[in-house]
Amino acid sequence: MNSNRLSIKKITTAYIAWWLLLISLETYAISSTFNFSLKVALADALNMNLLIATAGYFMFNSLRFYQPSLKNAFYLVVWSVTLAVLSVVLHRWLMATYIFTDDVQYLTYLAGSHLLRGVIAWLMIALIAVLSWVWFVIQDQQAYEKREEDAARLAREAELASLRQQLQPHFLFNSLNSISALAGSRPEQARMMIQQLSDFLRGTIKRDDQQLVTLEEELKHLQLYLEIEKVRFGHRLKTEVTKEDATLALKLPSLLLQPIVENAIKFGLYDTTGEITIRINSSLKDHHLVLTIENPFDPATAQPRQGTGFGLSAVQRRLYLLYARNDLLETKQNEENEHPIFITIVRIPQPHD
Repeated sequence: MNSNRLSIKKITTAYIAWWLLLISLETYAISSTFNFSLKVALADALNMNLLIATAGYFMFNSLRFYQPSLKNAFYLVVWSVTLAVLSVVLHRWLMATYIFTDDVQYLTYLAGSHLLRGVIAWLMIALIAVLSWVWFVIQDQQAYEKREEDAARLAREAELASLRQQLQPHFLFNSLNSISALAGSRPEQARMMIQQLSDFLRGTIKRDDQQLVTLEEELKHLQLYLEIEKVRFGHRLKTEVTKEDATLALKLPSLLLQPIVENAIKFGLYDTTGEITIRINSSLKDHHLVLTIENPFDPATAQPRQGTGFGLSAVQRRLYLLYARNDLLETKQNEENEHPIFITIVRIPQPHD
């Protein structure tokens, strides 16, 4: 709204400057061509151009509230012709009745210039009408596009918030079940897990308003989650985090790694009774922060599960909403080794020159 007012103010200033220039040029032309005094030439040019300028300004302000379609362009023609005729008639009446009533030479000139004045007045008013119509149509289109962009942004932010909120109850449900199971047999571990869960959720709440965080911050928060999971699964769960120093300051969406690692734990531990190691690696390649999460899995039991589960699908959706790309999350299986590995690769675009 403020920018629109500023634009109209600039247009008004330019409009006044244009007419002052036109009045000066026309005064000189009338004086030198028809040998009128500077006073007569200035009065004629000033009166005629002020009338046309007023008509044009009226046209401009009218089009602020109503822009006819191209099919109704005839409306602009009729309107501009009407204003041009009124300008010429009013100019003759004012000049002949009140200003130069006894100047025969000027009155003769005035009577013989009606047609030319009318054509010039119409062309000027029509030009103002067309330019005004185009300008307001562009303004309306830009305002419409901004409203669409704002609506899409709000919808995107709402969906991102919804995805993050859906992930937390799933993890919280599992953690509370584990605490319940530990409360009777291992109360100390249950208390420890409650404290760790409290720290994790406190950190989650603090980061709800942060869209992007550094990898170092994300890994610290992920460590809180892993400590909780290690209480649940004990010695069966091991993790290895390999990170390049250059990647620690790079940005990624907050709370992105937790659902990926949770998915790795789910498909790595739930189908086995032995120990597993989940490996997390970070690197910088082609202006992308590349995160690789690996977990072993049992093809015999994991095969019936189709798709990537809600966790990974939510991550993929978040990445698309933030970066408008569908190629930032990749999953693959490496079954050539003795222990098959499920690999999740996430690529986060980084700003660069």
